[in-house]
Amino acid sequence: MIQNQQVKNRAAKVKLLLMDVDGVLTNGKLYHFPDEEGNMIETKGFDSQDGIALQWLQWKGLRTGVISGRESLATTERARQTKINYVYQGHIEKVPILEEIMQKAQVDASEIAYVGDDFTDIVVMRRVGFAVAVANARPEVKREAHYVTERAGGDGAIREVVELILDAWGFWGEILDKYEVRR
Repeated sequence: MIQNQQVKNRAAKVKLLLMDVDGVLTNGKLYHFPDEEGNMIETKGFDSQDGIALQWLQWKGLRTGVISGRESLATTERARQTKINYVYQGHIEKVPILEEIMQKAQVDASEIAYVGDDFTDIVVMRRVGFAVAVANARPEVKREAHYVTERAGGDGAIREVVELILDAWGFWGEILDKYEVRR
């Protein structure tokens, strides 16, 4: 599954997976609908396979978090559903949030994976042990990554990263066995 030893080594150290939301957990599109009073409600689409993968990390004792520049009730609900440990919204300046999460989680930067797609993510990617860009990321972001997913954000990119991390930790076989997947 893992393509090179350097990527595997970085993934094997990950204890905390942090992610941007728009363009990473979603395809980046925002949908606005009027409610009964005419107020606009924002929603977005999340990938179901990403969701189960985030729960697998939890089962194995690894933690997750999101740092998003936008505030969204849809993100809050998705984080609740997938049991995301750290949820920070409305923060374009992500480095102070990274530092706060590191302190709360008591992890070193080398034990963090971060998945991003745009310029605001580069500053975090440069500070963590495993920087990942999704397939639909800006070229500048891909250049900063240790790994670029084959899947786009909102279309299984997080599932791909989770599988890579679980495989590096030696947990992937247990997940396959749980669901009686033939190897």
